Order: sequence, then structure tokens, then C-alpha cells
Amino acid sequence: MTRTAKLILLILAVAAAAGAQAPESPGANPVAQVRQARSWEYGPFVNWGTGVGDRSDFKFLSLGFQLAKPLTPVLHAGILSGQFEFGGNIMPLWQAYTPAPHDQTYVYQGVTYTSPIGGGTYTGLSLTPVIFRWNFLTHSRRFQPWFQGAGGLIYTTHKFPPDVLVPHGVPGGTSVFNFSPQGGIGVHFFTRPKRSVDLGVNAVHISSASLGDHNPGVNASIQVQVGYTFWK
Repeated sequence: MTRTAKLILLILAVAAAAGAQAPESPGANPVAQVRQARSWEYGPFVNWGTGVGDRSDFKFLSLGFQLAKPLTPVLHAGILSGQFEFGGNIMPLWQAYTPAPHDQTYVYQGVTYTSPIGGGTYTGLSLTPVIFRWNFLTHSRRFQPWFQGAGGLIYTTHKFPPDVLVPHGVPGGTSVFNFSPQGGIGVHFFTRPKRSVDLGVNAVHISSASLGDHNPGVNASIQVQVGYTFWK
């Protein structure tokens, strides 16, 4: 079992345990306190991840700041009871680490040829203006589990992902703009009232939506997010 799979199972186990604990009054329960107040939440985070499949040699790092607010009271739906939240984030630093530039061999209609492929470190920024999150109802004083779906935009200073190089040594048919639909699970761990350490795992797809001549994209990457949240 991979480390990422173990981490996902750990978050799910925390969610199950959190829901099974006995209820407490909001005054003694930091989780219930922010839930009932529909508190604003904001704070920094760091992402680290890896591509999967044919992009398993890609690595990702980003630093950012997130802002969110619950929009509804608790909605009751059995084990899925919880609270809907809307948020967004900005990552002033977004980086992808790819294999160094190299020659790659292709076979097309029986003809074999070699083309130079770009690579290395790609730097840019990312904006995720739409994060839909569901905070599960829990009676835990410490743990608030959630799952989410989101959509973002990534800008890089060079066309991403790496592509065949054209004359003058620049990337060919990809784009400096890419979209990043994603979904994941996570948990807030309250260290004290209105303060939490956060852990999440997101599956992120990166695609230019054919803004370039072609769209190789990154079909899937798994990214782990660690953050710290202030509740206002």
C-alpha cells in the first residue's frame, strides 16, 4: 500500500472516530463553536505531490493562502449530515519539477524519429476561486473532517507541460495557462479554540483545455496539503 493510500485511510478513520464520540456543549467544544457561528476561516498552507501514471516522474510544490466560510446551518442527511462551505485560495508560488530536457524517440505510421523535449522546473502561480466543501457533522472536540471539489487556474512563465521544442529552443504546442479541476478529503485538528492544523489529500487534473496546439496535460496527480487555520 502506498503512503498516499495509507494517509487517505487515516483521514477516513479519523472521520469515523470523530462522528462516534459523545456530544458536548458548544462552549467546551471548539468544533461545535465555529460550526454554530459559521466562522470565517483563513490561513496559509503548503502542497506537495506527485503525478501518477505516465506523469509519475513529475513532482509539485506550492505555497498559498486560503479563505472560506460556511454558508448553511447543519443539514441533516444521516451519516452524511454536515454543513456546506464555500472558499477559495491563491498560491503565489506554484512549481512543477519535471525530467530535464532530453531527446525522445517516436514512431509515427511506421517511421521512427527523434525530437528534443523540454523539461526542468516550471514556476508560476495558481488561483482556485471555487472550492465547494462539505464539513461532516461531528461531535468530536478536536476533529472536523471534510471532502471537497474545486476548480482553479495555473499560470506558468513557460508553457507547461514539457513539449517538443521548436526553433529557438522554446516549447511548442502547450500553454502557459492550465486549468486544475480537483477533489479531495481532509480534516481540521483543533489545537485550541479557533485554531486548527489541517491535513488534506487532493487528486488534481491539469489541462489547458486545448489552449495550445495540443493538450497532453497531467491526467492525475496526488497532492498532500498541510495548513494552519485561524477562525474568526
